[in-house]
Amino acid sequence: MRSLAYLMYHEVELPGRAVCQSDPGYVRYVIDAADFERQMQWLKDGQWQALSVSEALRRDTTRGVAITFDDGCETDLLVAAPILQSFNFTATFYITYTFLDRDGYLSREQVRTLSDMGFEIGCHSMTHAYLTDLNEDGLHREVVESKLCLERLLGKTIEHFSCPGGRYDLRVARVVKAAGYRSLATSRLHRNSAQTNPYALGRVAVMRGMRIDEFAGLCEGRGLWRLKLRSSLQQGAKHLLGNALYDRARAAVLK
Repeated sequence: MRSLAYLMYHEVELPGRAVCQSDPGYVRYVIDAADFERQMQWLKDGQWQALSVSEALRRDTTRGVAITFDDGCETDLLVAAPILQSFNFTATFYITYTFLDRDGYLSREQVRTLSDMGFEIGCHSMTHAYLTDLNEDGLHREVVESKLCLERLLGKTIEHFSCPGGRYDLRVARVVKAAGYRSLATSRLHRNSAQTNPYALGRVAVMRGMRIDEFAGLCEGRGLWRLKLRSSLQQGAKHLLGNALYDRARAAVLK
C-alpha cells in the first residue's frame, strides 16, 4: 500500500534573530534555515515531490512528502516560503489565529501574502490550547471560530486543521469534521495512505540539529518504530500526569 510521510515543522531560525519562544521544549523544534534548505535540496536531488496536505491526499505517489508548518511564525514567509518556491515545492501552513501580529509571528497581511503566493493555509486553533482539556464551548471557539476568522481574513475556505501539542481524541475529531474541515493532522507517528482516516493523519516532527540521513529516514519511513516506542511512553506519561503536569515535568527535564 502506498503511503506518504507528513513532515511537521515549526519555526525556521535565522542567525541573529530571536526565536518566538525560549522554552527548551519549543526550541528543540526550531531548525536552522541552512538545515531546512539542505533538506529541501535532498528532496529535489532525489526527485521527491514536496506537497501541500490537499495535494498529498489526492496524489498517488511513493516519492512524495507533505510539508506542514505549525503556529504561523514570521519566518514561514521570510525564510521557508522562498526556499520552497526556489525548488518549486509547496506546503501547508497551519495558523494559530490569535498569534497573528505578535512579535515573531505573521501579521494578517503576511498571511494574505503567503496565501497569494500559492501556499495552502490551514488552521492550528484560535489560541493554541490543548483541545482534549476543553469543554464543548472551548472546542467550538478553538476549532470553529478560528476557521471562520481565517476565512474572513483570506476570503477562501480553510480545509485543514492541526492539533496544538498533538493533543487529540475522538471528541476533537468529531468537532473538526462537523466544522467542515477535510482533514485533521495529529502528531501520531505513522505514514498516511488512501486507507488512512483523514481525521487522524499522522505526522513526523523535523527536529533541531537533525542529520540529513535522519531526515531521509523520516521521508522513507525507516526507523519509525523507534520513534513510536518513545512516543508511546510519552503518551502514557501524558495520560497519567495530565497535560499541565506533564509539561512542567518535561520542561524540568529539558532544562
